[in-house]
Amino acid sequence: MLIILFSYFKNYLKYVNFFLINFKIRSIMTLITSFSMTFFLTPIFIKYFHKKKVSQIIRKDGPITHFIKKKTPTMGGIVILLSIFISVILWSDLSNKYIVYTLFITFLYSIIGFIDDFYKIILKNSIGLSAYKKLFLQSIANIFFILFIIINNEKELYIRFIIPFTHKIIKYNLNIILYIIICYFIVLIISNSVNLTDGLDGLAIMPIIFISLSLTCLSYLTGNIYFSRYFNFIYIKNSTELIIICLSIVGSGLAFLWYNTYPAKIFMGDVGSLSLGCIISIIAIFIKQEFLFLIMCGIFIIESFSVFIQLLKFKYNKKRFFLMAPLHHHYELQGISEPCIITRFWIISLILIVFVFIII
Repeated sequence: MLIILFSYFKNYLKYVNFFLINFKIRSIMTLITSFSMTFFLTPIFIKYFHKKKVSQIIRKDGPITHFIKKKTPTMGGIVILLSIFISVILWSDLSNKYIVYTLFITFLYSIIGFIDDFYKIILKNSIGLSAYKKLFLQSIANIFFILFIIINNEKELYIRFIIPFTHKIIKYNLNIILYIIICYFIVLIISNSVNLTDGLDGLAIMPIIFISLSLTCLSYLTGNIYFSRYFNFIYIKNSTELIIICLSIVGSGLAFLWYNTYPAKIFMGDVGSLSLGCIISIIAIFIKQEFLFLIMCGIFIIESFSVFIQLLKFKYNKKRFFLMAPLHHHYELQGISEPCIITRFWIISLILIVFVFIII
């Protein structure tokens, strides 16, 4: 109730040019608020989840080393999302349509993730919601995103492909139906890919931080009419406000990593991984940087693709292509230590980010 009252008061102050004095100040405060909330609330949640025995359900066919994690609390994504939502509500312009829709769809995904985690804990298995049920619920959430695209249908809907190390940019003009299908699958694939990647301590959250920082820069470039022209980006009015969300992810992500790094004291769970994958996908689509975004998410896509190959191979001849999928478990069973795998995946993620900014 206090947050709602404060948001109304803040919007009133905006009209007298008092609250929204400087965008840089709001950005810094968002980062500080989200970091502080996650940093101080996470230990409280850890104690509470320990008391309620809300702990990680380990796969029975998983690596033996993971069984020591069975008492580690899960659903830490609740803290991340709480910090993101509160910091964004406090420091963003709530009249901005991109902010409202991003928060709304992320909230729907958080409910799906929560239900999935809840099923795992109640049923005492690592499966949770079936793939079909999860896909159905995600599709419902994506419908709202699709409606937003239809309502705000712009004259130019296209996918931009930047040819590396050249100044050439290829634009494929798409009709609204094809564009909606592409956006639908981007959100669906990336959110589930982040979910699959979140299998080791801190493995998923650090790439999320890298990508969020990159989207911060891209949101600034697309929202600035001069920089957008210089970098040959499409200018999207008011998209700069998405920086507030990006920095709130960075702040809460860094604070959560403090407790999630190896050996983890808490896991984010599906409520965190699905929602974070959703929110970065939506931001990338809003600023029309889908192609660059998919490159940045390379580590997530590789993890997801390894599962697809494993299932396809097993269905074809009842044999496994990897020792275990996703890919990080394959390396674990090869005898590579967990911290080593995590660090190397972080390095690959960072390299992909740097590559994106080089080709821009």
